[in-house]
Amino acid sequence: MLSQFTSTDNKLCLKDVIEVAKDIYPVGRLDYDSEGLLLLTNDPKVNHALLHPSFEHVRTYWVQVDGAITADAIAQLEKGVNINIEGVLYHTKPAVLSILPDDLQVPDRNPPIRFRKSIPTSWASIQLTEGKNRQVRKMFASVGFPVLRLIRAQLGDYTIQKMQPGDLISLTAQEVQQGFFR
Repeated sequence: MLSQFTSTDNKLCLKDVIEVAKDIYPVGRLDYDSEGLLLLTNDPKVNHALLHPSFEHVRTYWVQVDGAITADAIAQLEKGVNINIEGVLYHTKPAVLSILPDDLQVPDRNPPIRFRKSIPTSWASIQLTEGKNRQVRKMFASVGFPVLRLIRAQLGDYTIQKMQPGDLISLTAQEVQQGFFR
């Protein structure tokens, strides 16, 4: 679904699955093919503090790629790679990566990813402090590993561990401060 409250191209969006006050909006969006943790707020200060590049808040993603990811690809991604952002070559900031177990326990995706019996897949975790448009997908593609599945797993102290798609957790203003702004 789209991680916004208005639909385009008749795609499912947030208003189709949850009901919230009109002044609530998502902090940082996930593209249509991505999934995972999404913070909804009515506080513009939280939105600014989490999205403005000068604050460099860590975001962690779990990435399933086409093929068995190599140590060389991980090393390149950790140093930063060149990607295209709106027609301009951009060198990403260094990232923190690790290879995740192949049997990572995540809920099934709907629709499922493509499956090819002869090509393995692998999982990696990447931590970024920036969020350019489709950045993670572009980064992995630049080192030869197209992304099959992209899950935002953590924002600040908040993680999707023990959550299922569609789960909602309400946070107080104090919990937001503690989880993001120490």
